[in-house]
Amino acid sequence: MRVLVVEDDSVHRFILKTIFEKSSDQVTAVCNGREAMEVLDIDQSFNVILTDIQMPEMNGLELLSRIKQNHCTQTIPVIGFTAGDVNHYRGISQTPFDALVAKPMDFWDLYSLAKKYVDTPLN
Repeated sequence: MRVLVVEDDSVHRFILKTIFEKSSDQVTAVCNGREAMEVLDIDQSFNVILTDIQMPEMNGLELLSRIKQNHCTQTIPVIGFTAGDVNHYRGISQTPFDALVAKPMDFWDLYSLAKKYVDTPLN
């Protein structure tokens, strides 16, 4: 599985990268939505994208919108996570996340959720 992790917190980014790599998944990890878009401009072959919502430069909501508006990336499942109010972000997001979870989160649960979206027949 190819995973794009978008997280400004270096500890969370490291933990997520490590969990996926332990299962022999290929992980690209970046610090914000702008960096994620730079990666996606070059490579759209990710199976899933995990993104924080509250980040500098480009937040997760704007990133989600750009991903889903681009015909090359719109089918990639995007799982968002936030330390903020999950229901608030569900309400203000013009484009729904495939899944949205609250921090603090169990990183292994997030891994299982990502695997579920990749293993569905729609992908």
